[in-house]
Amino acid sequence: MGFKQFDLSGKVALVTGGNSGIGLGMANGLVEAGASVCIWGTNQEKNAAAKNVLKSLGGQAAAIQCDVSDEGQVKKAFQETLDLFGRVDSCFANAGAGGGAPFHEFPTETWRRVMGVNLDGTFFTFREAARHMIERGEGGRLIGTSSTSAIHGAARNEAYAATKGAMLALTRGLAVELARYQITANSIIPGWIETAMTAPRVGDEKFEDRVMKRVPVRRWGRPEDFAGLAVYLASEASSYQTGEEFVVDGGYTRF
Repeated sequence: MGFKQFDLSGKVALVTGGNSGIGLGMANGLVEAGASVCIWGTNQEKNAAAKNVLKSLGGQAAAIQCDVSDEGQVKKAFQETLDLFGRVDSCFANAGAGGGAPFHEFPTETWRRVMGVNLDGTFFTFREAARHMIERGEGGRLIGTSSTSAIHGAARNEAYAATKGAMLALTRGLAVELARYQITANSIIPGWIETAMTAPRVGDEKFEDRVMKRVPVRRWGRPEDFAGLAVYLASEASSYQTGEEFVVDGGYTRF
């Protein structure tokens, strides 16, 4: 018999950016633990494929097209999620966008796009989830996907790093403010994970020679490395852990 506190049967999880990469890795784990999962993503084809993957695991799943940088779309998608499942017990703000360039040449439009998806999107999503959880009166879980760029110097990637650092500050504040409602708020800090965003660097001998030597585990992270943590943070087992930052980087930050 499994550890009952990890059983998510009857729970509903929302994962933004859940149609690939870390988001889908977390969604897979949540479904396997018994949760019904709704993923949001902007690409309809990827949404449909991810939904099929989740259903193949035997779970209840739905996919909604949503650009989290658009406040109206977030409100509409959250209501659609409630219409489908009736509740949201855990909300993973995972959708993200990158864009690098020398800082002195960094395009304003890229800065705005990254801020819109990563920071505004988290704000819009968490606000809807918090409002719902407070009104329902049964507590809940807010989990944000940050990045080690929030704690390391991220050359040519300051926009992304700024949003991920802001997410940590936002989540800490929510942990304090929302504790009275039995709502926890935590952050996940991934290191070098093999996803679509990092694909150009996977297999780059020069990059991997510099970086992988600093990863004690000696490999790229994989989306499935986040499944267990997602289950823990969505479960009753984490009910007394809030305002925390979980680094998942194969030891990179410690070396």
